[in-house]
Amino acid sequence: MENITTAKEFRKFKSFDYYKNERETYYLLPFRFHQINSEKEVIVNEVGDFILVPVGTAGRIATKEIKWEEDIYADLVANFFISEKPIPDLIDVLATRYRTKKSFLDEFTALHIFVISLRCNHSCHYCQVSRVSEKRDEFDMSLENLKAGIHHMFSTPSTSITMEFQGGEPLLAFEKVKFGIEYALKLNERYSKNISFVICTNATVFSEEILQFCLKYDVIISTSLDGPEFLHNANRPKTGTKSYELVIDGINKARMVLGADKVSALMTTTSLSLDYPIEIINNYIENGFNSIFLRPISPYGFALKNKQKNTYHTKKYLEFYKKGLEYIIQLNKNGQFLVEDYTTIILKKILTPFPVGYVDLQSPAGMINNVVVFNYDGRVYATDESRMLAENNDFTFQLGHVNDTYQSLFYGKKAKYFSKFWANETLAGCADCGLQVYCGADPVFHYASQGDLEGFRPTSDFCIKNMEIIRHIFDLIDKDGKNVLPIFNSWVNNRPLN
Repeated sequence: MENITTAKEFRKFKSFDYYKNERETYYLLPFRFHQINSEKEVIVNEVGDFILVPVGTAGRIATKEIKWEEDIYADLVANFFISEKPIPDLIDVLATRYRTKKSFLDEFTALHIFVISLRCNHSCHYCQVSRVSEKRDEFDMSLENLKAGIHHMFSTPSTSITMEFQGGEPLLAFEKVKFGIEYALKLNERYSKNISFVICTNATVFSEEILQFCLKYDVIISTSLDGPEFLHNANRPKTGTKSYELVIDGINKARMVLGADKVSALMTTTSLSLDYPIEIINNYIENGFNSIFLRPISPYGFALKNKQKNTYHTKKYLEFYKKGLEYIIQLNKNGQFLVEDYTTIILKKILTPFPVGYVDLQSPAGMINNVVVFNYDGRVYATDESRMLAENNDFTFQLGHVNDTYQSLFYGKKAKYFSKFWANETLAGCADCGLQVYCGADPVFHYASQGDLEGFRPTSDFCIKNMEIIRHIFDLIDKDGKNVLPIFNSWVNNRPLN
C-alpha cells in the first residue's frame, strides 16, 4: 500500500516553484549532439553551428551545470545553444539564418532532367536503366513530349533552371538535344530565366558539329571516368573496342573546344573499384581533373541484376572512402589542389550558412522540390533514381505524364503523399540525431533498399554511410584542424590554398 501511495504522489503535478532552480543561470535552446571519438562529442544547433567539446558536455549543458565563468559559457550563448533570457535578444537573427538554410525551397524545382533516349553504345554492368541498342530510335523522346516537358520547366517559380540531358546516350539522339536547347532558348525570350544546359554523355560519340553546338550555347559536359584503363574497361565495356581510350579522347576533344571548366567526370565505385582508391585518384590527376567524387553505387534498377560486381557492404565502401580522402588531404598538404566532391558538399553544410543543391542531402528532400525527370516516354518522375525503379516496373514515384497539368504533377496527390516522408526533422531516428542538420531524408533510397519511404534508420545504408562520413570529417577537424581546416575551406571556396 505504501508503494502505491508513493506512485500516486509521484504522478501529481508539482507547483512551479518545485521545478524552479534558484541556481539556474541560463535557458536551453534546441541542440543535438553526437560522439565523434573517445574524447570528444560535437554539439550542433538548429542552423548547423557546432562546437567540439569533451564527452559529457551535452549532459552538463542539459542539466545546467555549466558555470558562467567557464570558457565554454560565452561560446554557448553566442552560438545559440543556451540563452540568458527565455527568448534570446537575437532570436530574429537565428530565424533568418534558419530561413537561409532552407532557402532552396523558395525557388522550388531548379533541375529538370530530360531522358532523351534509352539508346546506348556501351553495356556498363552497373547501368541503372534498361538500355537498348543504338538503332532503336523508338526509344527516343518524341518532339511533342520534349516540348511539353520544356513548357513545364518554364512553369517553375525558380529564376535559375538547369536543363540536363540524360540517356542511354543522349548524343545518339543529338537532333532532339539540339531541338530542346533551341526551343528552350526561344521560350526563354519570354520568361528571362537564368538557364544552364548539361549533357550527361559517355563522351565517345562527339563530332565537330556536336562540340561546336555545345560551344555556341555554353553547354556543360558531364561524363563518366571510373579510373585506370583496366578498371574503366571492366566497369564500362564497349563491344569491339576499349572504352577507356575513347572516353579520354572524347574528354580531350571537348576540352579543346569548350575549355577545361566545361568538362567534368564522375566515377562509380564497383566491387572491383574498392581495392584501388589511390589508383583512381591518381588517374583523375593524370587526366587533368582537380576534383573527384568518390561515389558509391546506387541500389536501383538494372544495376541490381549483377550483384557480384555491384553489391558490397557499406563498411567496405567507407574503408575505400576514408583511404581515398586521407590520400587527397595529403596531396593538398603537399601542394596538389584536388577536391573530394562529396566531402565538400557536407563541408558546405558544416562551415557555411548556405544551403546546398545536392538532392540526397536536402531536407525537405530534393525530390520535386529541386529535381524532376521527364522520361523518354513522357512519364514524369520525382527523381532520377525513381525513374530507374520504373525500369523494373515499379511506378511508385511516377507523378504523371507531360500532358498532365503542372498543378497535378508538382502539387498533386502523390507529391503531397511524398511530403510526409521527406523531412528528416520529423522522421524516427532522424529527429533526434546529432548530425541531422547536415544530412537528408531520401525517401526514394529507403523505398528501394528497405521497401519503406520512411525507412528504418538503424539498418539504413544511407544513415550508416552519412553518419560515419560526417563523424569522420569532425574527427579530422578535432585531431588535425590546424592543417585540414584551411584545406577544407579551400574546397568550399574552390580555390587553391596559395
